[in-house]
Amino acid sequence: MDFSLTADQLALQRELRAFAETEIAPHVREWDEQQLWPGDVLRRLGELGALGVIFPPELGGAGLGYLDYTLVIEELARVDGSIGLIVAAHNSLCANHIFLAGSDCQRRRYLPRLARGEWLGCWSLTEPGAGSDASGARTHARRDGDSWIINGTKSFATNGHHAQVCVVMAATDREAGKHGISAFIVEQGTPGFRAGKKENKLGMRASDTAELIFEDCRVPAANLLGEAGRGFMDALRILDGGRIGIAALALGMATGAFEAARRYAAERRQFGQPIASFEAIQWKLADMATELDAARLLTRRAAWLKDQGRPVTREAAMAKLYASEAAVRAANECVQIHGGYGFLKDYPAEKFYRDVKLCTIGEGTSEIQRLVIARELLRDLERGA
Repeated sequence: MDFSLTADQLALQRELRAFAETEIAPHVREWDEQQLWPGDVLRRLGELGALGVIFPPELGGAGLGYLDYTLVIEELARVDGSIGLIVAAHNSLCANHIFLAGSDCQRRRYLPRLARGEWLGCWSLTEPGAGSDASGARTHARRDGDSWIINGTKSFATNGHHAQVCVVMAATDREAGKHGISAFIVEQGTPGFRAGKKENKLGMRASDTAELIFEDCRVPAANLLGEAGRGFMDALRILDGGRIGIAALALGMATGAFEAARRYAAERRQFGQPIASFEAIQWKLADMATELDAARLLTRRAAWLKDQGRPVTREAAMAKLYASEAAVRAANECVQIHGGYGFLKDYPAEKFYRDVKLCTIGEGTSEIQRLVIARELLRDLERGA
């Protein structure tokens, strides 16, 4: 088995790391404290191809695979989880839904601008009363001649205030349950569509999380994304790829936390020697590094399988579950190693601690990932696998 990256992948990794260190790192604290939108950086990431990693060149993308995509997200999140989250939601949720379920006309209209970063995308499945039970969505759409009219409220939409394109799920046949949910493309400025409350969050504060409101929002029939009634089933496919992205996001933040902890341990002196010389600190670093490697292997396995066109529902859930929970542990130990300074904003430890928790919640909580994994394991048993 060959776990090494190709020369092109190593070059991509170096390019994104250099960009993150020079263009993102100097602004992280200001963006976080003031909840500032990093628009200029996102435009430059679009020019680098980071907003269209997994889409073909003929649609404006970089023509790379999911393994390359995880490298991009990991390097961005290593410096600032907010940037990694913005890019992940844009790539693997909104743009990817249009790529996988859209018509040729929809792909040609939206993907080149999304992939080049001229437009930003958001994706909206969750509602105030339908989180883990996403199939219980109350937002609905009814056909009216050559249009669909959407009504309802969505919550926790990443990029919601800044996206030019939104993919939204709405019930078109309430009697059919999850088989009666459809997906629609809604453009910014469409009458009856607006972003509502901007959420004031614990972490990831430079990323925008918004409520989306639809009040008699009329969209052309051509904006139905995929088949009517297939929106929720398509969303599950999208979430497989999205969970690989969240695993990479968690891995990046965990790497940043580990590196900060190791650096501090080598510099901080107590009892006449660096605290890195104490066994208690060494064991923490050893455990962090071991869990990081395990998370990286799970994430890259899922990405590799995705690139091979193989089913990844179980593997993506495993990667997302383990990487996110390992990242929370790594961030916790980073604060502990910093001691009292880990509680201060002068050091990066507290931000990693706040930011990383989202990864155990977004795109399916840890509890949902365990349900998905168990379901897949039992299906294998039924198939005799």
